This record gives sequence, C-alpha cells and structure tokens, in this order.
Amino acid sequence: MKIAYYSFGGRYSDNPRALHQRLLARGDVDAEHVWLAGPQHAGSFPAGTTTVPLGTPEALAALEAADLVVADNHLPAWDKRSGTTYLQTWHGTPLKRIHRDARSTQPEGEAVMSRLDDDITRWDVLLAPSEAAAVPLRAAFRFSGPVPVTGYPRNDALLAPDVARRRARVRAALGVPEDRTAVLYAPTWRDDDRFGDGPDFRLRLDLERFAQRLGGSHVLLLRLHYLVPDALRGLHVPGVVDVSHHPDVNDLYLAADVLVTDYSSAMFDFAVTGKPIVSFTYDFEHYRDVLRGFYFDLHGIAPGPVLTTSEELLDAVADPEELRVACKERYELFQETFCHAEDGRAADRVLDLVLNHPEVRP
Repeated sequence: MKIAYYSFGGRYSDNPRALHQRLLARGDVDAEHVWLAGPQHAGSFPAGTTTVPLGTPEALAALEAADLVVADNHLPAWDKRSGTTYLQTWHGTPLKRIHRDARSTQPEGEAVMSRLDDDITRWDVLLAPSEAAAVPLRAAFRFSGPVPVTGYPRNDALLAPDVARRRARVRAALGVPEDRTAVLYAPTWRDDDRFGDGPDFRLRLDLERFAQRLGGSHVLLLRLHYLVPDALRGLHVPGVVDVSHHPDVNDLYLAADVLVTDYSSAMFDFAVTGKPIVSFTYDFEHYRDVLRGFYFDLHGIAPGPVLTTSEELLDAVADPEELRVACKERYELFQETFCHAEDGRAADRVLDLVLNHPEVRP
C-alpha cells in the first residue's frame, strides 16, 4: 500500500503527522509512506522519512501513485486514479466562516477559489472533530461525501499517558520555570493583515504592559499564525517567548496553563486539556461584519470570558485557578458540544475507517 501525506505547505505536522505516527506504531499495515515537503521544512522531518519536494513532478507522481492520500489542507491539482482514497482531515473546528462562506473577497481572487473547489471534488472522506463541527464543514465545502465524527488524531497526544512528562520537558526547553504561569497567546490571522507581515503588523495585546504587570509570576508564549510567523521577528520583551516556529503546537498546549486566543480553532483543541481559555476579541464587529463572519455565536459558546482590552485580559489570566472555577459550567458545556469525540483514540478510529471499511473508499 502506498500512502502520500501533505500538511500546511509541506510541514510534518497536524492530523497527517498523527496518523502517520500511529500507523508506524501499530505496525499492522505494510505500506510505503511519502510526504510532500516544502523546501523550508524539508529538514524538520524525522530521520528516515521519505519526502518529495512540494510543487515538483515527483510530488505529483507520489499523489497519483498513492492508494491513500492524507491531507489537512488543499492540494495542488493532480490526476486521481481509480481506487485511490483521498482523506481530507482539515485542520480545526471552524468558528470563523471559511471558503466561500467567508464575508470578504479573498485577495487571491476567483481563480484560486475555483482551484480549491476543484480539489474538493477529489475528496472521499472529510473528518469532523465533533457533531457540531460536521455541519459547517460539510456546508462550507459543499461536500456530499462521508463526514465521520471521529475526533481529531492530532488531539490524541493531549490525552496520552505521558502528558505530565512531556509538559515538564517542553517547559524546560522553553525556559519556563515550574513556578511560573505560562500564558499561550495564539491569535488567528486577519485577512487584511495577511500581507502586512512586517512593519505594519500590530499586535493588540500590550506586551510591555504584560511584562510590567505579570512578569514576576507569568511567562507569555506568543504563537502567531503560520501565515504570519515572522511578523514580530526580533521581538525582545522580558518574559515573552516567541514560539511561532515551534514545530508542534501540542507541546505548547501542554506547557501552557491558560490559552488566550480569538477566533482560532485553537480553543476547540485546547479545551481537551481542561485548562482555562480566554477570548481576546478587540475587533469583534469588524471580523464578524467585514472580514469573515461566524458559524457560532462566540459570546454564547465561549468556554471563558470574551474580552476586548489588554487590561481586562491581564485581570483574567492573573489567576488561572480563579478563572477555571468562575467558568466551570460554561467550560463543561463547551466540552460536551465540541470535544465529545476526543478520547485519545481518534487516530485508531480514522485508520480503521479508511483502511477497513470499503463504503468510504471510491
């Protein structure tokens, strides 16, 4: 069996990585594995991993020869042969509207949107992390095939037996003392900031104020979106660690004591850990009415406070335990709605589905 994998511009990451690692660990499938690797990420693959350069004839040949294609994002055009299964895992529960449901016209234009639609015609299975997520995912992509609710393979690591040991290792590597509260700030990107990766990029969280007020007890782990990871390159603020290029976001979820995000799907994954979540939504109306729009009422579903100023945010994260107690009921409802399928065995469910059940295969 030949399996080809693709993740986020040619990285070794996300759901495809989790499925690849679980297949290797199980050892019950005789398969040839090949990854489409972006030039800047080729060195990050584990030793012994077979890769082909993304955007080359070799990459197309790998896709066209595969019995199973696993991707978490859109692939370039390729000739899918009869008998190949294309498993689209996608990469998060959509709070913000995506694809053609988004409010704004994407800078890339109609030609790119048409290319993405063409890719969707090849999908055989689209994963959903929850029943609630399955509805907007199917609608956004106008996908009529199977959308099984399996949980996300990438989130299995958040419930693994070694989470305490991994947390300690990651915090030590990042220089976060055990007696410090680690706040992970992971904002999504804005469509109107996407090409402002440079002097015009402005982070609305006041980092200097964070350091001044909480620097003695807290560390801020700053995780910018993968489309603008270098926007604050060279940042030097005491107590602030730029982890935008850290290869595995699960490491950061485990290292953190509280998550601050906005409209990112990070909140749905992080909620698997049970740790507090704060939504920092300084541009809520603009994002809702101009940029994207939402599938869910954030103020109604949020597992924690929805805030608009840095001072409110600093008040909220000052004491994570107090925050956890105050938001207990909201948090539990959020988990019931969006994390009900997350039990640490999603990868096995997905592999059993695509390998053993012919009804989901073409």
